[in-house]
Formats: sequence, C-alpha cells, structure tokens
Amino acid sequence: MINIPNILTGFRIFLIPIFVVIYYLPVAWAAQIAAFVFLLAALTDILDGYLARKLNQSTPFGAFLDPVADKIMVAVSLVMIVEHYAVIWVTIPAMIMICREIIISALREWMAEMGQRASVAVSRIGKVKTFSQMVALFLLIWQQSAMMEWGGFTFMFVATVLTLWSMVVYLKAAWPALSTGK
Repeated sequence: MINIPNILTGFRIFLIPIFVVIYYLPVAWAAQIAAFVFLLAALTDILDGYLARKLNQSTPFGAFLDPVADKIMVAVSLVMIVEHYAVIWVTIPAMIMICREIIISALREWMAEMGQRASVAVSRIGKVKTFSQMVALFLLIWQQSAMMEWGGFTFMFVATVLTLWSMVVYLKAAWPALSTGK
C-alpha cells in the first residue's frame, strides 16, 4: 500500500493546507508562491498516475485516494478564487465545476455498486477539462498581471464548457443503468 505513487498522492493532500496558508500570508509574494505550490500539487497528480502505471504500483488505496486528493485541491482552489474575485462570472463556473464533481463522484459510486463502473471511467474530455481547470486555477491564483488573469478567466470558461460536456457524456453512458436501475 505504501509506494511512490501513493506517497505522491499523500504529499498532494499534505500540500493543501500549506497552499492555503501561503495564499493568505500578508506578503506581496504570497499569491505567486501559492501558485507554485498549486503547480507542484498538479504535477504530482500527473507523476503519481504515470508512476503507478509504469511501475505497476496501482493499488485500490491509490485508486481511491488520487481522485479524492484532486477534488479537494480543486474545490479548495475554486473557493479561494471565488472569495478573491467575488464576481458572478467566477462564482458560476466554480459552482458548476464543484457540483459536477459531486454528481460524477456519486454517479461513479452508484455505477460501481451496479457493477458498471467501467461505463463511467475517466474520458479524454475529462482529462482535457482537468488540464484547462489546472491552468485556469494556476493563472488566477498567481494574479501577476491583468493579461494573466484574463488568460485564467478564458481557461476557466473553457474548463466550464468541458465540465458540462463531460458530465453529459458520463450521464449519457450511465443512462441505461440509471433509467432501469440495472
């Protein structure tokens, strides 16, 4: 159960409170350092998945913990971004992203109980959504310049569209089981 991918996932969870504390430090460089902590967490997400496959170290514990770590990091970041910008065009995309994660997590759990988890496995759209989301959050956390923030807003809107699209894809794949209960 203790292997390099799981250690990286645990490290990502460990980084979450550090990220939050750094972000709120009353110093000029806090946002930039917090953005790099966020980037480090995002890179460990990529690395732990790669290593789990490459080293054949996938475990049930890792399969459980990895998406939990991702969702916590993204949800915490979205809440911080909403608090910082306090505008509806940031709040609504963040709300959509968080709600989608809850819906799809519940759907995956239910489908697993039905023995059909594979029909709602992570798709390519979901991976592109996650990439767009991570770029958006990195840029919006950093807040170095107006151009960087507008880039962050653009990636956030792309991620929101992909969030809705991927949710529809997952729900469509699960619809036969949802509509019949089998």
